[in-house]
Amino acid sequence: MPNMSPKKVRMREQDPDVRRRNFEEVACGYSPEEAMEEAGRCLHCKNRPCVSGCPVAVNIPEFIAEISNGNFGKAYQIIRQTNSLPAVCGRVCPQETQCESLCVRGKKGEPVAIGRLERFAADYAMNSGSPDEAATLDDTQQIRKNGIKVGIIGAGPAGLTCAGDLALMGYDVTIFEALHEPGGVLVYGIPEFRLPKAIVRREIEYLSKLGVKIQCNFIVGKTMTVDELFEAGYSALFIGSGAGLPKFMGIPGENLNGVYSANEFLTRINLMNAYNEEYDTPIKTFGRVAVVGGGNVAMDAARCAKRIGAKEVYIIYRRGMDEMPARREEIHHAQEEGIIFRLLANPVKILGTEDGWVRGIQCVEMELGEPDSSGRRRPVPKKDSEFTIELDGVIMALGTSPNPLIKSTTEGLRTNRHGCIEVDEETMMTSRPGVFAGGDAVTGAATVILAMGAGKKAARAINDYILATGK
Repeated sequence: MPNMSPKKVRMREQDPDVRRRNFEEVACGYSPEEAMEEAGRCLHCKNRPCVSGCPVAVNIPEFIAEISNGNFGKAYQIIRQTNSLPAVCGRVCPQETQCESLCVRGKKGEPVAIGRLERFAADYAMNSGSPDEAATLDDTQQIRKNGIKVGIIGAGPAGLTCAGDLALMGYDVTIFEALHEPGGVLVYGIPEFRLPKAIVRREIEYLSKLGVKIQCNFIVGKTMTVDELFEAGYSALFIGSGAGLPKFMGIPGENLNGVYSANEFLTRINLMNAYNEEYDTPIKTFGRVAVVGGGNVAMDAARCAKRIGAKEVYIIYRRGMDEMPARREEIHHAQEEGIIFRLLANPVKILGTEDGWVRGIQCVEMELGEPDSSGRRRPVPKKDSEFTIELDGVIMALGTSPNPLIKSTTEGLRTNRHGCIEVDEETMMTSRPGVFAGGDAVTGAATVILAMGAGKKAARAINDYILATGK
């Protein structure tokens, strides 16, 4: 008999008063008993609507059925068939707007906690020994190497996924990563309390065991160009270089000391370990700081600022709470941790001291008008509604765009007006034959799982291209 409880099994979390002073993971995960209880809520629908909402097409009812029967390793094995990063996706994937949004149980209660169960299966496999025992390959199946070289530019979610799928097809895959550690946004952007770096490293270790080689500190466009990689014997290339170039508002005062891009702020904390006293990475400790923006990055920056010592942290967003693009869970956690939300407000000027440091931010109140191209109601300034918040720091979390380096060093590579690489949506091929692209480098800043979906699609397209051209 299915578990007909209308609510998900609650996941244990750190107490807000404790966690806002540390960088340990907030969510504690399910126990085996809790996972089996939640898995029992799945109705195993014949048409499997949840699967259609997953960008990488995880066999959701099948792995949940194995969890409900206590076959946790088998559940992990099923997930691994289509998802290269299950422990990551179980933590940061926006399941509530994808697979869980289509769950039948959600019509008269809460949907099945698909993401929590995916995390459980992955964590169980890792913590019970070696996840390799439950990997896609069984003892009777071996990868047949074909000797064909494919290069992957960027070791973020798109690149890692593409690399893993191509390795399973037999290709000789090398990832070229600009930073000193692979993982892309998983290591430089997402904080430890949401995604522990040890989890990311374990997922990447699995790819290494498939034969994927990773060259760090390798900047395509500087170390070697796209054309030089082809000359070195690569039959195809995939660009998954992400979108790491920060955006600003263009208002007075953005060049003051104490103004960070969220990208720099989070990179210093996450990748460069500024939160850890054992490291010498410099980071400003604020007394009062405002984060401008309403997405997940804004939540991450605000919660990090609180953890490194800020007494007051504001999130300034020009729309209302219902229009915020951040996950509901992240907003809820931020509120619990004491983050102050100043909604329907938009900065117009950052105020500075005589010696060039931030002293405050001037904003104008907004009201919502008619919907714009995004489908959300357009914010409109209220007349004579300016107000000032006294601060010593501002963090701009307004989105990012792709770094122009690869475009500027690759002749014939077309990009759009936002700097994103143009691709054929069916094949993921760029304007350069043999060069494919996906993830944030194509879409602009988006989600981890969408980048992974693009990586999987590109891997299939690269295989088809090589088979068709005989390269």
